[in-house]
Amino acid sequence: MDLEARTMKRVMVRLVPFLILCYFIAYLDRVNVGFAALQMNKALGFTASMFGFGAGIFFIAYFFFEVPSNLLLERFGARRWIARIMFTWGILAAAMAWIPHIAQSTGLSNAYVFYGLRILLGVAEAGFFPGIIFLLTLWFPAKYRGRVVGYFMAAIPLSTVIGGPISGALLQMDGLGGMQGWQWLYLIEAVPALLLAFVVYFYLTDRPSDAHWLAKEERDWLVNRQAQERAHRESVHAFSVKEAILNPRVLAIALIYFGANATNYGLSFFLPQIVKAFGLTNLQTGFVTSLPYAVGVVSMVLWGRHSDRKLERRWHVAIALMVAAGGIAASAGLDNPVMKMIALSIAGFGIFGCLPVIWTLPASFLSGAAAAGGIAAINSLGNLAGFFGPYAMGWIKDSTGGFGAGLLCLAGAGMVGVAAVLLLHHDSSMETIAGTHDADGGEVEMAAR
Repeated sequence: MDLEARTMKRVMVRLVPFLILCYFIAYLDRVNVGFAALQMNKALGFTASMFGFGAGIFFIAYFFFEVPSNLLLERFGARRWIARIMFTWGILAAAMAWIPHIAQSTGLSNAYVFYGLRILLGVAEAGFFPGIIFLLTLWFPAKYRGRVVGYFMAAIPLSTVIGGPISGALLQMDGLGGMQGWQWLYLIEAVPALLLAFVVYFYLTDRPSDAHWLAKEERDWLVNRQAQERAHRESVHAFSVKEAILNPRVLAIALIYFGANATNYGLSFFLPQIVKAFGLTNLQTGFVTSLPYAVGVVSMVLWGRHSDRKLERRWHVAIALMVAAGGIAASAGLDNPVMKMIALSIAGFGIFGCLPVIWTLPASFLSGAAAAGGIAAINSLGNLAGFFGPYAMGWIKDSTGGFGAGLLCLAGAGMVGVAAVLLLHHDSSMETIAGTHDADGGEVEMAAR
């Protein structure tokens, strides 16, 4: 095995499975509110609009704190900052179980306590996902990023494939110890984040130059390769943090990500309620809800690898988003449960297939603090769809009595993302440099197409 292959295998094995586990827990704590709603909405007197607003307001707080958090991560190091993020969000995720108690002691309504805790959870978690993406850009040369981000982001659908049935089962604990099932769900699913916070602090390594678990020649090769790629990007244009955040290409990628996230979160928060309407138990709902996400796990890995193999990004994003929008739109007109789930599973392929490829785009022209700021800006702006999607779904459900029009709204948001990626301008100087080799003869992909 040559030096490059040996080095990247060790880095992959050391970092990727652990980061997948961390993001699995993060995403589960972010969206388990969708399963809790099967009992919580009735228990606390929430309408669909109130639930959608509370589920989505997480992302408003996320928006305001995302960029500052990622810049602090770049300053203090991923190890310390990600550990801090996980510990604080674990505390707040557990606090969701005590909404009625907090409301009673403060004199606030259940809804306002729900909104407040979701805001605080957004503040606590801000910076986690873009921080990990930034960390991956430090460790993986450009030609590996499509597949690596795909592996990492597979935790999103995986959290529902595994977490859906678990969440459904936890709801069965209703009445145990004088607590309702939705309260047990929040408490139990918060514990892993608290425990992993300590593991992150002692396990993660901030940069390749600090990786004493690599042999010296492996460490030197990786440091040199990353320095070569960074030098190339900055020879074209070295962005400041402000320039990166305001760069038209960054804003265009944020719009693409907005369209993708609208389909993702709008569906994620309400899919358990859509499935429960088929007449299923909570446990059955957990298993059926996981089907589109099982397809998503496969698409994230295979579509990201295919994008790397073809060294093409733009059409991989556009095609996947079109599949997502088409599947969601088709599901809106189907009443048969089997056909509706088939359409939503097709949508799942597109929703989750496009996400890792989107994140290869900013890393192709940003580096250093500009990359941290630019990636955070894309994530924070794109995640505003996490408010738009759920709130639109809830409002439309209350207005029309059904989910069909809301699903069409999500499909429309996905098509906005398609239009943005097809109109995205790529400077020819940023294209992949075919045939460029490093000192060991390995091909260096300097930028995504």
